[in-house]
Amino acid sequence: MKYIVCEKPGEFLLKEKEAPIRKEGEALLQINKVGICGTDLHAYAGNQAFFTYPRILGHELASVVLEIGENESGIKAGDKVVVMPYISCGTCIACRNGKTNCCTNISVLGVHGDGGMQEQITVPANILIKANHLSDNEMAIVEPLAIGAHAVRRAAIQKGEIVAVVGAGPIGIGIMKLAQIAGAKVIAIDMNEERLQYAKEKIGVDYIVKAGENAVEEISKITNGDLCTAVFDASGNKYAIEACPNYMSHGGRFVLVGLSKGELTYTHPKIHAKEMTLMCSRNATTEDFEHVINVLDQFPTDSFITHSVPFTEMIQNFDSWLDPKTGVIKATVSFNSEK
Repeated sequence: MKYIVCEKPGEFLLKEKEAPIRKEGEALLQINKVGICGTDLHAYAGNQAFFTYPRILGHELASVVLEIGENESGIKAGDKVVVMPYISCGTCIACRNGKTNCCTNISVLGVHGDGGMQEQITVPANILIKANHLSDNEMAIVEPLAIGAHAVRRAAIQKGEIVAVVGAGPIGIGIMKLAQIAGAKVIAIDMNEERLQYAKEKIGVDYIVKAGENAVEEISKITNGDLCTAVFDASGNKYAIEACPNYMSHGGRFVLVGLSKGELTYTHPKIHAKEMTLMCSRNATTEDFEHVINVLDQFPTDSFITHSVPFTEMIQNFDSWLDPKTGVIKATVSFNSEK
């Protein structure tokens, strides 16, 4: 079978190897489509923390079961399945408390181990969710949307809240829509005008604000001086993350979804005066995946996926997906896809 491997930063190779053989407790999957995420882009660029090469990337997967044994979910050969790419140990303190998304020994497909940028793959059967009613495009975006669903659930968004989402990339866009579904009014904040217009026109956010020195003033006007009861950072940008508490109301919550590699600095009296609740949101759980699958019909999948190529053309196209000028939001790579 064919597969694509990132041999080292800046270098992909298309290779062939023997198809995998399923072991007890595993499922053998045919990969139809793979979504490209920020982790993949950073790994290719060589700035993904704790990453080793060579590595087969890909953890946003649309797949079909080729072989599987008896399992609690009743999944059979021929079923379409969404893959939850986080393999947890099941025994650590986080797993025992139902927080498998932040398992102390977590292994993420395409990050800590090889992922789905290959025609077939074997994975533990217990990380699969049956999704026969979804298209390949829909299955390929469930995982990034589940990241957003987890963040919205962490923040316990209530109907009528005004929330801010900083960063109108794929994760931020997902948070915006899912916060709306939870009943919130959403302010989208970004430097990129095209992304802000997408958030307004396709996602239907209530307000857009360009990041910068006037952002706090604009948010204050929108909220009649109250500011936002919840602020999500989906940018991963140090300066954006450090600015987020300025958008937050007294008694508000700040949720870090994007990941910055360095240190963050805050003025303690400012965040203390607001009695700020600071949360980090990592990965997602089964509950988040199932929620996304249930509300996916409310998401503009077709406009969200802006670029799609067959795997034979991925290598020559990948560099362009690093450039915001190409208008990329979500790119996908097809192996055996219906479209």
